Amino acid sequence: MEEFMGAGIGLVLGLLILAVFGGIVGWLASLLIKGTGLGLLKDIMLGIVGSIVGGWLFQALGLSIGGGIIMAFVPALVGAVLVLLIVKGFRRS
Repeated sequence: MEEFMGAGIGLVLGLLILAVFGGIVGWLASLLIKGTGLGLLKDIMLGIVGSIVGGWLFQALGLSIGGGIIMAFVPALVGAVLVLLIVKGFRRS
């Protein structure tokens, strides 16, 4: 029973870290791309999606900038900016 409780706490903490990381990345991307004003929840979602897109893109291009949490921000931010530009393009149309 304790194993399940530990796994549940780990899952909750992992999701919390993902939300905080996504929020920071999404917020930074929205600062770089002016005129979006998506709000906190959408910034978090954008940051999470951008992290996935950026990680995939950097891996597909064979780019590696090192390890660690700080270096995880670079592909995540690049991905979030790309996703934000796409969303901004669709909002204009």
